[in-house]
Amino acid sequence: MKPAALEPLTLNAVRLLRRHGHWLLLVSLLAALAAWQILVTLAKLPAFILPSPVQVAARFWAALTDGSLLRHTFYTLSEVIAGLLAGSLLATLLGYGLARSHTLERLLSPYLVASQAIPIVAVAPLLVIWFGPGMFSKVLICALIVFFPVLVNTVVGLRAVPDNLRDLMRAMRATRLQTLRHLEIPAALPVFLGGLRIGATLSVIGAVVGEFVGSDRGLGFLINVARGQYDTALVFAAIFTLIVLALALYGLVILLELRLLRYQHAPRPEAPR
Repeated sequence: MKPAALEPLTLNAVRLLRRHGHWLLLVSLLAALAAWQILVTLAKLPAFILPSPVQVAARFWAALTDGSLLRHTFYTLSEVIAGLLAGSLLATLLGYGLARSHTLERLLSPYLVASQAIPIVAVAPLLVIWFGPGMFSKVLICALIVFFPVLVNTVVGLRAVPDNLRDLMRAMRATRLQTLRHLEIPAALPVFLGGLRIGATLSVIGAVVGEFVGSDRGLGFLINVARGQYDTALVFAAIFTLIVLALALYGLVILLELRLLRYQHAPRPEAPR
């Protein structure tokens, strides 16, 4: 079959996914749960090795009703949001400086790239020792893990602004602040929000890593306690809660993107025939 003949089939598949994607997602989720239940039943695995979906749901409900799950979730969410905001703000400011100054980029780039060669798991114990096991060290870990992807996307977005548009702003005698507001921010915003999507999911990982190292609250702490008690159902419940947090943050960034980039998603007028 020729490539041209495949184009209608591809377009139909894309339309089908857009129209029925939520149903396909639900069916795949139910199929995964059924396969999980069948595996536990046939293999006759004990609950401390692999609990069934029913056991995980019951343990999740028990932790939810006694308030422990909500308490630890709120603590982790506070760390994630604070770290995401702090890391994104610092990355945006530094990214603007790197995009405007090649000298600053040549000076700092080796250190920034080298910092990414160090696993956050190796840095987290030092931060907990230096700043204590409280929330500040966890926020700092989240900010560090969010920092680099947002920084890179900020620099790439600002560097992608066409030179002819910059020349136009100079010809109109626009100030540096006007150029930033009316040209650079709108042009770099799609790329920046792409980095923020990555940072939103990574921030959850940073919080859990920090709580693993040293904490008395949070979902990472809850996983550590449940693991020590061989309460595997509670471990699964905490993991699924972390997944929900990551998906919620990712969805919020998408909503923010749709709101800020309405002009890109608006229907385009048809060309006159």
